[in-house]
Amino acid sequence: MRARTPLRIVGVVAALLGLLFALQGIGLVGGSFMTGQRLWLVIGIVLVVLGILVASGGLFRRGPHR
Repeated sequence: MRARTPLRIVGVVAALLGLLFALQGIGLVGGSFMTGQRLWLVIGIVLVVLGILVASGGLFRRGPHR
């Protein structure tokens, strides 16, 4: 169980950053070169999905537990 904690932390941080990128991409968060750029919306959505997969263990799941 302890080995998964760092992955969960990384996954949550990635998902939160992805959410920020997506919000900047659609223009809800300003003050950056990313504001209003569709590219950052797409990058943000992909990062949120990957972050959720990593945090849930779905991306790096191994065989049955011993």
